[in-house]
Amino acid sequence: MSEIKITLPDGSIIEISKNSTEALDLLRHSTAHVMAEAVQRLYPNAKIAIGPTIENGFYYDFDIPDYSLSIEDLPKIEQEMNNIIKENQTFERHEIRNIQEQITDFREKGEIYKAELLMEHAMHNPTLYVLKNKEGKILWEDFCKGPHLPNTGLIKAFKLLSVAGAYWRGDEKNKMLQRIYGTAFWTKDELKEHLTKLEEAEKRDHRKLGTQLDLFSIREEVGSGLILWHSNLGVVRQMIEDYWRYEHRKRDYDIVYTPHIAKSHLWDISGHNEHFRENMFYMKVEEQDYVLKPMNCPFHILIYQAKRHSYKNLPLRMAELGTVYRNERSGALHGMTRVRGFTQDDAHVFCTQDQFVSEIKKIIEFVDDALTMFGMTYEVELSTRPEGFAGTVEIWDKAEAGLKEALEEKNLPYVINEGDGAFYGPKIDFKLKDAIGRTWQGATIQLDFNLPIRFNLKYTEKDGSMQTPVMIHRVIFGTMERFIGILIEHYAGAFPTWLSPQQVMVVPIADRHVEFAQSIYEKLRNADIRAEIDDRSESMNYKIREAQNRKIPYMLVVGDKEIEENVVAVRARIKGNIGTQNIDEFINSLKKEIDTKGKETV
Repeated sequence: MSEIKITLPDGSIIEISKNSTEALDLLRHSTAHVMAEAVQRLYPNAKIAIGPTIENGFYYDFDIPDYSLSIEDLPKIEQEMNNIIKENQTFERHEIRNIQEQITDFREKGEIYKAELLMEHAMHNPTLYVLKNKEGKILWEDFCKGPHLPNTGLIKAFKLLSVAGAYWRGDEKNKMLQRIYGTAFWTKDELKEHLTKLEEAEKRDHRKLGTQLDLFSIREEVGSGLILWHSNLGVVRQMIEDYWRYEHRKRDYDIVYTPHIAKSHLWDISGHNEHFRENMFYMKVEEQDYVLKPMNCPFHILIYQAKRHSYKNLPLRMAELGTVYRNERSGALHGMTRVRGFTQDDAHVFCTQDQFVSEIKKIIEFVDDALTMFGMTYEVELSTRPEGFAGTVEIWDKAEAGLKEALEEKNLPYVINEGDGAFYGPKIDFKLKDAIGRTWQGATIQLDFNLPIRFNLKYTEKDGSMQTPVMIHRVIFGTMERFIGILIEHYAGAFPTWLSPQQVMVVPIADRHVEFAQSIYEKLRNADIRAEIDDRSESMNYKIREAQNRKIPYMLVVGDKEIEENVVAVRARIKGNIGTQNIDEFINSLKKEIDTKGKETV
């Protein structure tokens, strides 16, 4: 069957293609309900909370008194789900006509979460979905807006993936619930392909590789979401920052530095206290309210204000690797990719009304150059005016039209993400695709007509009048933490040579070879190549295996033959043994690879 008939909340029946995103979402949502029924069959005291679909799957939250679910429970739940599927239970939609009666019924059954949700949605024509057996007996029910599959027999391929804790409504003050994650596809082949990708993603998990390769750590003594960069990852960051600075100087940006805190009044002017307060850290200094900066933009505005400007010195491009702090909820934190303290590769361009489309096109070119170098493709979204926006509708319309014009002039395909702009302006988001096809938030370009007005920014036009500049907010990598976390997974920890913390390992076979190996090591270091020498009393194979595990791009093996011929035996991380080379020849080839930021070429 290529199409499915479903009943919509208004009672109408439509057919949708199984190949559509809507159909896959429908399948997963229905499978989530089957999982919830299975859990309540197996654990009769279990109470259900919410069970939405998410990207690539679904989850359901449960309150199960006196029992903690574990990964070992999932096969048992899957078996019960298969029983429900074989029963070919039907989904039926019922309007809730007596809200109070239904709330009372939920409460009497102990379903306090459903009762709370129904109270909130009482004014939106709420519906109840039930699962019935062939005899028409109701076996299970949930407060849900639907729609669902006609019956459980259409579910052919699913898998429960993990168990986690989750606060009710994501609030740490509420009760901790138990969450089961799962996924579903129309065919077993599609499911198998997805599970293979998940296995590959697990191998690439930057948190595991962070420990394995001694890259970073997060310590309780410091706090959640605050990264300790170890020396290995410090090298990676330094190389990227050096590239960043070089490219910004080449593109006529001024590099600036600003404080980590500022008086709260500054954030009143910018509007952050009004629109962003729940994500900000506040403190008192000598009875004065201060804020740990959540963004760099107000500081760059103050630098702009420090002197007069005319149309002749615009656009003014200002860039900073600025560390900011945001009060993210602990449940949302994730390794390096979701943190509380992070460094944005931030920049702001101040320009005239006639210049901003041209400037946006230049930023698009910058983003493309940078991401292509790291071997990443991307998709583009244009996010438009949100609720609670600052400024006027007219200003927003002009800003959105400008971003569309720049994208279309660059022939860059994009999709509209309605209502997801920042409070001060619309934005272009670049969604990065890594080596295994996953999507990550990357570069952002935000157009802002509002902050220049709030801070009364001016420049002198040709006719001598004072005009307000346009402000462009922009990041290329997003944040150093997230971007480098993404790179760890993109490269599976095997950084290209120019980024690799250690580029060459010199391996003497025996103690008598150490002196010659030391001379090779010194030549590499003098050539500004990051090298180490492994002169431990271990076997050559052990040393090579350890260097491979550390994902070092090149190993130079030195023994009797190499000393006699004044060469090194070169072993590459990717190609394996590639023969002997004169050390100067090897260095020249390696330097070329590093300087061009290319793949392994030796």
